Amino acid sequence: MALINASEVKDTYDVIVVGSGAGGGQSAYTLTMEGATVLMIEAGRNYDPLKETAMFQTNADAPLRGIGTPDKPRGFHDATVDGGWQVPGEPYTNASAKPEEQFTWWRSRMLGGRTNHWGRNSLRNGPHDFKPRSRDGLGFDWPLTYEDVAPYYDKVEMLIGVYGDAEGIENSPDSPPGVLLPPPAPRAGEQLARHRARALGIPVVPMHRAVLSTRLDDHGVPAKLHPGNPRAQRLLADSMRARAACFWATHCHRGCSIGAAYQSTTVHLPPAMASGNLDLVTDAMVREVTLEGRGRASGVIFIDKKTGREHRARGRAVILAASSAESVRILLNSKSSTFPQGLANSSGLVGKYITDTVGASFGGQIPLLENLPLHNEDGAGGLHVYIPWWLCQEQHQGKLNFPRGYHVEFGSGRSMPGVGIASGTVSMTGGGYGRQFKEDMRRYYGSFMSFTGRGEMIPNEKSFCELDPSVKDRWGIPVLRFHWQWSDHELRQVVHMQRTFADLIVAMGGKVRGTPDPDGRRAIARGGAVIHEVGGAIMGDDPRKSVANQWGQTWDVKNLVLADGAPFASNADKNPTLTIMALAWRACDHLLAEMKRGNV
Repeated sequence: MALINASEVKDTYDVIVVGSGAGGGQSAYTLTMEGATVLMIEAGRNYDPLKETAMFQTNADAPLRGIGTPDKPRGFHDATVDGGWQVPGEPYTNASAKPEEQFTWWRSRMLGGRTNHWGRNSLRNGPHDFKPRSRDGLGFDWPLTYEDVAPYYDKVEMLIGVYGDAEGIENSPDSPPGVLLPPPAPRAGEQLARHRARALGIPVVPMHRAVLSTRLDDHGVPAKLHPGNPRAQRLLADSMRARAACFWATHCHRGCSIGAAYQSTTVHLPPAMASGNLDLVTDAMVREVTLEGRGRASGVIFIDKKTGREHRARGRAVILAASSAESVRILLNSKSSTFPQGLANSSGLVGKYITDTVGASFGGQIPLLENLPLHNEDGAGGLHVYIPWWLCQEQHQGKLNFPRGYHVEFGSGRSMPGVGIASGTVSMTGGGYGRQFKEDMRRYYGSFMSFTGRGEMIPNEKSFCELDPSVKDRWGIPVLRFHWQWSDHELRQVVHMQRTFADLIVAMGGKVRGTPDPDGRRAIARGGAVIHEVGGAIMGDDPRKSVANQWGQTWDVKNLVLADGAPFASNADKNPTLTIMALAWRACDHLLAEMKRGNV
């Protein structure tokens, strides 16, 4: 089995997986390693990071010096192809014309999806995150606990390779000994922030990121992940040996041609393909899930984007992992006499309670970092350290005026210069020319620091998506219309973020650039801007109040599984990707067991 055309799809498969990113890639890997036959359907084009990643080009080698353009909004070297905030021929709409009530939707139309360009921050949800309503009475509890998911966090971290350390921070779980790779040393600005933050009672600790700081243990890990399955162990070992350790060259958002940074395309899909159990169709837009007479999923209908022809694929089970909003769109478009409001929607909750990560930033200039000697601070292409949420107890005791926490990410160092370096220097000096301008640039280069908050949004009834009644994409498929609203919980959280960032800058002896927003409305990022949207088909323990159960199975259609962010009952301050993979692995283990029992 291999990369095939739409016309080459076989009569039937054990499982059809829609999407090839974190959830889809993990699902295909788990299933094929255990012998299940899988058809993966990806809406984007084939993509090979080993051949397509510009690892060593500078911005001077790129058009327009590498800045963002409409077709490459995150810069020329960003790994995303055929995607972004707007995808030609694939619109979406917003119900409100007010900017603060609009949602912006990032999509990647490529094999591997967003795993090719993401930040690789891989934080575990903690015990409080799975039971938030029990803690403060808001939102929803998950129908599972941290203890249920922890073994799968272990597995995913060992499979993809995550660096980090154990710090004993409440609700920021440590991994067991031997699971994480050693973290890289903090950069100069991060070292200074860690030292000065102590006086404020703020911990600065190693980030957990899916980047290989050392080579993987290709002997021990396969045996731990696949006990009693020598074939899977061999396939995984071969795949692990193909990945090199990071040599701290370029930013991970470019993709990684040596396999050091996790991407579905270099971690999940190679061993799945090597198993002989995976067929992969790209440039295929799934329109709907089909049903058989017993009310079970029988497969999917998809459009070959190259020919425009409609095709059908059949499977014993279907897994939607197209990204949360895209999976919701497929469910809503899968209408029938049994499900006139969309598939698996007897609760009426498909599309409801979408959330994104709360985001806000603030920066300053640090004189202690001026005129640093020349040195390479590229590092691991992203965060080396971060600030986990440190006020769990104060919040629980009612000492804060908002109910959920945030973590803090740093922007510092002497990475490849860009437009921001020059504009920051000009703001300090008023401009310059010739030798003086060069001296100013050398003086201030690396002395600017920014802090970015990544916080939890509480689900609310005014943030949801539905099918637009009139707008369709180029293939005639109805598109999503978004409704969005931040609550006062998130706005007050953003105010606390910016005040904290200003305090940190002052503690570092720095100069604050700007004034913290007093009510959060101007500082909070637009909905969808952080690209962490989840929800829309939340899991729960009551079919009347949720779409899926703890295994990601939809209550209405037992052989239909959601394996992306759609079933998230809440959106913790942690980046969701690691949890998506852990839950996908857990869901597929359960699905395999059900298939063996004859229940699917």
